[in-house]
Amino acid sequence: MNDMVVTPWEVGGIIDYNKLMKEFGIQPFSDLLRNWNVDIEPMHLMRRGIIFGHRDYERILEAMRGKNWAVMSGFMPSGLPHLGHKMTMDEIIWHQKAGGFAHIALADMEAHVVRGLSWDKLRDIGELYLKSLIALGLDENRAFMYFQSSNSHVKDLAFELSAEVNWSELKAIYGFTSETPLAKMFVTSVQAADILHPQLKNFGGPKPVVVPVGADQDPHLRLTRDLAARISIFAFEGIDRGVRVRSRKGSKYLRMLEKELCFEYRSYAEHIDIFGERKDIEEFVRNFEVDIGGFAFISPSSTYHKFITGLTGGKMSSSKPESYISLFEDPNIASKKVKKAITGGRGSAEEQRKLGGEPEKCSVFELFSIHLIEDDKELEELRKKCINGEQLCGNCKKLACQLIEEFLKEFQEKVNSIELRKI
Repeated sequence: MNDMVVTPWEVGGIIDYNKLMKEFGIQPFSDLLRNWNVDIEPMHLMRRGIIFGHRDYERILEAMRGKNWAVMSGFMPSGLPHLGHKMTMDEIIWHQKAGGFAHIALADMEAHVVRGLSWDKLRDIGELYLKSLIALGLDENRAFMYFQSSNSHVKDLAFELSAEVNWSELKAIYGFTSETPLAKMFVTSVQAADILHPQLKNFGGPKPVVVPVGADQDPHLRLTRDLAARISIFAFEGIDRGVRVRSRKGSKYLRMLEKELCFEYRSYAEHIDIFGERKDIEEFVRNFEVDIGGFAFISPSSTYHKFITGLTGGKMSSSKPESYISLFEDPNIASKKVKKAITGGRGSAEEQRKLGGEPEKCSVFELFSIHLIEDDKELEELRKKCINGEQLCGNCKKLACQLIEEFLKEFQEKVNSIELRKI
């Protein structure tokens, strides 16, 4: 299959990331790296182009300079966590260490609808995801971890958000048909509530939130960004020397706001022009909205990582055991999978020494890039040796086997020592 298919529930064909960015309106992350303006070093997935795109990540970089912000993502616990999931886990942990409070959702409602798994099974699998995050370095004291089905804040917000979206919109975004179960349609509102709940008053109110995801999850982000605006009372528009504020819920809210303003302003029937620093004005108006019972959501930011290649080619998938390495895999079995993995090597050793390998087509080199080699210089040296024909696939696989076995043994020992708090 060559036709590209990218949805939250299906990924197939040859993935063209430039085409995805154009179709979805995603910005290239490389632009941010050229103008990186915070003291925190970009994580290796950013430096190596694995994280290829973003929406409004500038807002997160600004928040990293001492403001209150959060990182939020989730996992559908339909199978054991594998290296594809670890990529997102690493991104969450990096953002937490950069100063963000972490929110992690276990999408058991989605998994129950889409995969048909029992609630007890989903909880058992979900707890392995949470233990995995902690074993990889997540600080439990600066994280809120939950199952969708047991989080009343998320479910209540999902109900309110569902009033802002109709069938035609869901059909356009997700391709739903008349055969799509209502529950599957409703979990799109639950996903949006997952993304927006860190901004609820119970969690400190409006703040920048970044959501690290694969490109297949972008429909959820597009819908959520629209819903964040629709459900909030006030909208902002930049003007000369200030901000134009409109109300989506009627002019009475403009009159209420007008009485509380401590800025220079001009009042009109359908908007108020407020003069001063835009950041100060927006913060004031958002706080006012929360005080009168509104949401005042800030549109969520997001980062997008490439799909990790399966060891047998294509996307690494829980439905294809031979394509992935589970974090709970027996290290010896994992090593055997690596030995059988597709590489970017030539037809023979002689040909590879002459023409060199192709690391950009190699699933083993991808393991080095994403998971196994942190040092950029070490990775680049390995890449050059491959291209020059100095490093044959057998030697690369031998190194990868050693590193993956060491990682899994250490990781699984950590997991076994973790006792989860009640969630």
